[in-house]
Amino acid sequence: MALSVGQIAPEFSLYDETKTLRSLSEFRGKNVVLAFYPGAFTGVCDKEVCAFQDAMSQLSALNSQVIGISVDMPFTGKVFSERYNLGFPLLSDFNREVIKKYDILLHDFAGIPGLDSCQRTVYLLDSEGVIRYVEVTANPGVEPNYAALMSAIEALK
Repeated sequence: MALSVGQIAPEFSLYDETKTLRSLSEFRGKNVVLAFYPGAFTGVCDKEVCAFQDAMSQLSALNSQVIGISVDMPFTGKVFSERYNLGFPLLSDFNREVIKKYDILLHDFAGIPGLDSCQRTVYLLDSEGVIRYVEVTANPGVEPNYAALMSAIEALK
């Protein structure tokens, strides 16, 4: 069961696509969209990161920062970020520690035994790190509800 609205988001540090260690706490003071996606270059994940990139100016105007998180290695994140010219960090949870903390581990991704990833999940954190919105898609092949997320972000104004 994923974390719930009203909880404080657990702190973490993960490497980004440039192999720089990034911590959740460095984004305090902004609303944070934690976008957990199962894996780069898997169709729906491509659409999701592009949707967030397309909304960057609107998100920035709402004092919001997107952070993508997957089990991919930082090197994969770098190529993924370059392919779509992403303006937000992609963090690598290759040990699946954060995914376990946030209770969104997905076993046997794509029907492959032993291939553990994450459920497609979006958390919206307010500027103090409190979870204000959660969406865990029932199927990793389904994009998040961007309109509902944007409404939740706008409500934080």
